Amino acid sequence: MAEYDFDLFVIGGGSGGVRAARFSAGMGARVAIAEERFWGGTCVNVGCVPKKLFSYASHFAEEFRDSAGFGWNVGATTLDWPTLRDNKTREIERLNGIYDKMLRGAGCEVLWGTAKVVDPHTVELDGKTFTAANILVAVGGWPFVPDMPGKEHVITSNEAFYLDKLPREIVIVGGGYIAVEFAGIFHGLGVEVTQIYRGSMFLRGFDNDVREHLAQEMGKKGIDVRFDTDIEKVEKKGERLIGHLKGGGIIEADAIMYATGRRPSTGGIGLEDAGVAMNDNGTILVDEHFRTNVPSILALGDILGRIELTPVALAEGGAVARTLFGNNPSTVDYAYVPSAVFSHPPIGSVGLTEEQAREALGDDLDIYLTDFKPLKNTLSGNEERTLMKLVVQHSSDRVVGVHMVGPEAGEMMQGIAIALKAGATKAVFDATIGIHPTSAEEFVTMREVKRSYAREAAE
Repeated sequence: MAEYDFDLFVIGGGSGGVRAARFSAGMGARVAIAEERFWGGTCVNVGCVPKKLFSYASHFAEEFRDSAGFGWNVGATTLDWPTLRDNKTREIERLNGIYDKMLRGAGCEVLWGTAKVVDPHTVELDGKTFTAANILVAVGGWPFVPDMPGKEHVITSNEAFYLDKLPREIVIVGGGYIAVEFAGIFHGLGVEVTQIYRGSMFLRGFDNDVREHLAQEMGKKGIDVRFDTDIEKVEKKGERLIGHLKGGGIIEADAIMYATGRRPSTGGIGLEDAGVAMNDNGTILVDEHFRTNVPSILALGDILGRIELTPVALAEGGAVARTLFGNNPSTVDYAYVPSAVFSHPPIGSVGLTEEQAREALGDDLDIYLTDFKPLKNTLSGNEERTLMKLVVQHSSDRVVGVHMVGPEAGEMMQGIAIALKAGATKAVFDATIGIHPTSAEEFVTMREVKRSYAREAAE
């Protein structure tokens, strides 16, 4: 008789947890996975998938306007919000069904409810206990709204996907990628948008040229972006919300959405009682193989506080399965992980920002930068401009960072990431023949150095 009920008990059915469960079961392990809400976690249900569907919808208004320069007479257009909302929900429900079928098909025992860790080898769920040789914690995070008077009146991105009706005016509070993306989404759907951020420039951690370029383009589109601004309390008057600003003044709208970060959902699930070491912010400390200080308890995904992206969690889930049951101790290489922000216009990024490169490489840098009007906009009349940037180590000629603001930035950056992962130099970029006419060809035709810290240091 086996010593434990399961070889692996996974707490959390997000992307990383599902990947670890499926792969482990496929390697012959006895696996249980517990989920309290929905399969696929934030990404599938209230994150990247529905957000991208909304993003697609939000671009049509601008496309309709741009089409006039190409001879199209579209006429009056209207958005039926319930159709978009409900079609999105049906797709999410379909994906949940696929996840459930995959897990069961792999041989995983599926359990619904809130699982808690009792000790290093025991999990409790709905009054029942289960033992496992290994416990994997993959519970993800949840939107955070700061304590303030009137916080019960605001929404987060979770509720934004299920609104009964579209607001006429919305205030979005926050400066991360979720705030920026929803500012573009709501504006594209015809909502009057004000985005406020307490700092001097949003998207902290992104390249400064990218941040400033996006702020300018969003302003050109009619999004009211206000920096060094914050709300201290929210008051409800009838159907309207009044945001009282710190330092004085008010801002009024039909809805106020907070996108002020996410917090790990690690509290109250027994980790402290089991002796698992955590940071003050609730993130979990793990080694290179995702083990906590309690060897039988592992963790992955957003609760590590590393790179909070679905493909990263998927990679971590695969690594956990190979380490535990594939006789192949594995880790994840976090270098050159590409990312996209589906803002208006979108951002694509991989590698070091100019600021990070300065810190890591000092003056051993050359910066290539271009800012141009895409060919499409010569007829459309659209004033949006595209930014592209290469960060190059001067001594090795290696391209260590690539950044873009413009249409299809995310699609382009996936291919660029392969090149950077392979160690491509600027000479390789220069020797690559471009596809004409495309914006993408600009990445292989930039010849003039915009800033050379190496040259300045040598002078």
